[in-house]
Formats: sequence, C-alpha cells, structure tokens
Amino acid sequence: MTSTETPPTSTPPSAGDRRRWFALAIVMTAAFMDLVDVTIVNIAIPSIRQEAGASWSQIQWITAGYALAFAAGLVTGGRLGDIHGRKRLFLVGIGGFTLASALCGFAVNPEMLVASRILQGAMAALMVPQVLSIVHATFPAHERGKVFGLFGAIVGLGAVSGPLLGALLTEWNLFGLGWRPIFLINLPVGVAGLILGSRFITESRAPRALKLDLVGVALVTLGLLMLLYPLTRGRELGWPLWGHVSMAGSLVVFGALVAYERRKGARDGSPLIELSLFRVKSFAAGIAVQLVFGIALGIFFLVWTLYMQEGLGWTPLHAGLTGVPFSLAVSTAAGLSVQKLVPRFGRRVLQAGALTLALGVLLYIWESARYGLGITSWQMAPPLVVMGVGMGLIVAPLTDAVLSGVPREHAGSASGLINTVQQMGNALGLGLVAVVFFGRIGERLTPAQVGPEFADAFQYALGWVAAVMGAIFLLMFALPKRPAQHVEGADTAGGGEGADQQAAGEPADARKLPGQKTASELVG
Repeated sequence: MTSTETPPTSTPPSAGDRRRWFALAIVMTAAFMDLVDVTIVNIAIPSIRQEAGASWSQIQWITAGYALAFAAGLVTGGRLGDIHGRKRLFLVGIGGFTLASALCGFAVNPEMLVASRILQGAMAALMVPQVLSIVHATFPAHERGKVFGLFGAIVGLGAVSGPLLGALLTEWNLFGLGWRPIFLINLPVGVAGLILGSRFITESRAPRALKLDLVGVALVTLGLLMLLYPLTRGRELGWPLWGHVSMAGSLVVFGALVAYERRKGARDGSPLIELSLFRVKSFAAGIAVQLVFGIALGIFFLVWTLYMQEGLGWTPLHAGLTGVPFSLAVSTAAGLSVQKLVPRFGRRVLQAGALTLALGVLLYIWESARYGLGITSWQMAPPLVVMGVGMGLIVAPLTDAVLSGVPREHAGSASGLINTVQQMGNALGLGLVAVVFFGRIGERLTPAQVGPEFADAFQYALGWVAAVMGAIFLLMFALPKRPAQHVEGADTAGGGEGADQQAAGEPADARKLPGQKTASELVG
C-alpha cells in the first residue's frame, strides 16, 4: 500500500526552489488527464457503439474493463512506487497511459478497444497513486494547504470539462475520426508530461518498503474476473452454467485470499490487505459503504448516458451540457460538507446525503415517467441538482469518517484499500447494468421501440439505485458519530490518519491520500 507518512529517501527541493512548482504542474496535469479520460469516454459511448459496431457487452467492458484494471492495480502501483521510486513509477505510468491512449484511438475493432482500455486502466493504476505521494515528498506541510487547494480546483475543472470536451470532440468529428480524438488528445499531454517529469520531479521512496504480495494481487484479480466476466456477458450468452459456477467460485477465491493474507501477515507482516483493519467497526462499515456506493454510481452513470443519447436521441453535446448542473452541485456541496457541516453535525451529514441522493433519484424517475420522451434538459435539472447535493454531502467527508478509528501505522494501507474497494464496486455496478438495464430491453427493437424501451429500463435501473441508497443510509449508522479530528479534545497523537494530519497542521482537503478518488472524480 502507499503511505504518505514515511519521509523520502532523497532531499526534497528547498522552499526557494521553483522546480517543485513545475513538478506540481506535471503531476496535476496527469491527474487531470486521468479524470478527463474517464468522463470523456462516458459521453462518447453511444457514438463508439454505432461507429465501431460494438455489442452491448463490449460497451460495458470499455468502461468496466478500465475500472477493473484500475482497481486491481492500485494497490500494486502504490507499493511499487514505495519500493522502486515514485518518480520512476509515475514516468512508467504516464508513458504507458499515453501508449494505451494511442492504441484506443487507433483501435481497428471493438475487441482491440476493450483490450486497450484495460491496459489504460492498468497504467493509470501505476500513475495515479504516485501523484499525491510526490506532492507530500516535495512540499513542506505549511505549503500543502495551497497545493491541495489548487488540486481541488483542477479536479473540479476536470469533472465539468470532461463531458463537455468529449461531447465537442465527438460532435466536431475532427479529420473524419469520429470518437477517436477523445483518446488521441492524451498523446501530446502525455509526451509533454513524460519529458518534463523526468527533468523536474524529485525521486522519493519509502525507506523500509514492504515486499509486494504477488499471490495476493493474483487472487484479487482472479476473484474479480471470475465474478465480473460472467456477470457482464451472461445475458448475451443466455446465462450459461459455467457463468454461475464462475461467480460462485469467485467467493471461494476471495475466501482463499482472506486465509492467505492472514497467514502472510503472521509470517512476515507484509500482506496485501491488512485484515486487522476490519476489527475497527467504523472501517468495516465504511468499506461496505464504499463498495455499495460504487455499485450505485457504476449503474447510474452508464445507464444515464445511454438513456439520453440512445433513448432520447440527444447529441453528445446536448447530453454533456445536461450534466453540468449535477457536477456543479456535487462540487459546491462537497466543499460545504467538509468545511461547515461535518464539524457541526458529524455522521448525520452523510446520512442526509444518502437520503437526498435517493430523493433526487426518485424525482428523476417520476419526471422521466411523466414527461416521457419529450423530457427536456431544464426538466432534468432539478432532480440532477438534488442528486448532486446528496452525492457531495457523502463523498467528501466519507473517507475521514472511515479512517477516523484506524491506527496511524495502517493509514496508508487503509486508504489504498478504501479506493480499491470503491473501484471494485464501480466495476461491479457496470457489470450489473447487464441485469438491471439491458435485461429490461428487448433483444430486437424496431426504431419506434428504442425510446420507450430505454426510458422504461432507465426508470427500472434508477429504482435499484434508490434502493441501494437506502441500504447505504442504514450502513452509515455503524460509522462514528463524528470523525476523530472533529471531536473536541481528541487525541491527535494516537488515532487515525485524520488526527495525524491535523497534528501536522494540514487542512481537511489535504487528507486525500494517493489513489483516493475525490468527489468530482466520482462524477465521471
């Protein structure tokens, strides 16, 4: 796991060294590129399906494959950065991400595009965990407030601009390339980042990094593939027996993973997953919340895009502009929740967010049923704003709540596990789209049937999302009433990561650890 608490082995740039600001610009640009790539693809999915001739299951794998590779590789990427150097792994990651983007852009068939997206997710898993590790190794504590303020602005810009940029590039059809520029735009940015990063980023690594648990990585990846592949392809293949056997077998693999990690932890203290963390009630509940929340987001964002463009027949630009109120509401509510609401109301803010998000989903279902295929962007705006507010109230303070009871020495492991589970949930949600969305659509639709069938499937899928948010509300009762850093008189020397960073004088925004997605990143 990646940890930001260990000092770098090399001397960081001094306060008067301007190189550190060049390094900041480079790693922030890489984070921006990763975020935009996720959101930009979502808006172009219908165009990819029509122009590339991709099946519905291939469309799912264009998004789920990236999420799965990213989830499976995050832990490995963070650990490799600690062992071999964060600058080195960052350069490998951004170089591989750029190459994978080129392969996506020049894909000759859907199969090549899916494979290239999986490679892209794996390279992002090497690149993203190093970003904030490099920031922590490069900047002293008193400067990190300014740095993370800039980071938050970049993330917010990426969340809003990604769908719009994807819509514009698809609409413009540059050089007759259709959807391909949404990937090819990464090439000049990636090459510049690779060249400048090799010059301006200072190398750092953990002084006593643990060894990489290859068996643990293999078991996690195998278990996820055995679960997600038949879930995604099952409907298309008629739910064969081997699919049910594979999904049941994934539980056996995950059980073997737990047993192996327990033995490895007792033997050499370097497991992939620190199982002792699950004895902390708030962490165990928080992991469950992250998993289920990821499932809800994975379902919603894919079916939302398909509903607007396939069901309603909107252009990518029309759909991209429709999502702007949602993104702005998430960013605004996230800032208020961390700075104003959580210090005063604690856990109730997250629970209010779950109920608000569920209310927005139900309002969206009602409006979709009432206005039918004649629904407009202005009519969608109210439920989207309500949903955005609910999401913002959850995603920003959730990490602090989950980590508040985690011992300081396991903060890095806990942070990496939270983000990995979140991405697993997202991949699982994308797989479940085959059941809750495509399962409602007829196999052979006439043009006159497409709109009504997609609208019905959209409403059905959103019903599942609302039910999931109700489950999340109940799970949140196991979270601490107030994160440790917001408890008056809390012992900052003894507890979790939030307390540790408060003692160091770092602002709340600085508590996002390497690889941990922000509120705005979740919008993608």
